[in-house]
Amino acid sequence: MKVNVEIDCTPAEARAFLGLPDVAPLNDHLVAEMQKRMDANISAMQPEELMKNWASFGMAAQDQFRQLMQAAVTTPK
Repeated sequence: MKVNVEIDCTPAEARAFLGLPDVAPLNDHLVAEMQKRMDANISAMQPEELMKNWASFGMAAQDQFRQLMQAAVTTPK
């Protein structure tokens, strides 16, 4: 025996029928919070800010990077 049941309802109606919670307010809050954090940190993605951050490491970071590249080139395969 094969029985097909077709129900025409919205997702909100299906959640209410099944007793599931409405998470729309929580989702809206999380999206708004993510937007605030992205807006607050967007200045760090500007090229000038990136160069300031990278330059603040000084010569030590450049020397470590050079050593890493030299080790990669001289490593036998």
